[in-house]
Amino acid sequence: MVPSPLALLLVLGAAAAALAEPLRFVDCGSEVGSIQEVNVSPCPTQPCQLHKGISYSINVTFASKIESQGSKARVYGEMLHVDIPFPIPEPDGCKSGIQCPIQKGHSYSYLNKLPVKSEYPSIKLIVKWELVDDQDQMLFCWKIPVQITS
Repeated sequence: MVPSPLALLLVLGAAAAALAEPLRFVDCGSEVGSIQEVNVSPCPTQPCQLHKGISYSINVTFASKIESQGSKARVYGEMLHVDIPFPIPEPDGCKSGIQCPIQKGHSYSYLNKLPVKSEYPSIKLIVKWELVDDQDQMLFCWKIPVQITS
C-alpha cells in the first residue's frame, strides 16, 4: 500500500515540529504586533549552529494589533551593533504563510527559510528578523545569537 501525499505531509510536519523547539529570543521593537513563539529548525540548542550550505526553517507565531494589506520581511546579521542586510528567498510576508490582508487581533504563523550560503564566513553574530506592515511599522522584530559553521 502506498501512503497518501497527505499522510506523508503529516508525518514530515510532525518530524519537523519535533526538531523545532521554541527559542529564547529578544524582542527588538515589535510595535504593532506581539510575538508568541519563534522556532528555527533544526536548532536543538542555543546559540543556533547554522551550517554553511543548509537552509533553516523559520516559524514565527504572532498576533497583529493593526490591519494591513501586506507585510515585508527584512533580515540582518548584526555584528558590533551594525546591521548587515541578509537576503532571504521570499521577503513578501503574504507569500510566507500569512493570510493577507492582515486583521487586527488575529494570530498568524509566518513561515520562511534562512539559507546559509557556503561563502559566508564562520562567525558568531546576531540574526535580526523584522516583519513590517504597509506603513513600515514593525509587526515583529526578534533577535537570536547564532554561530555560522562549516
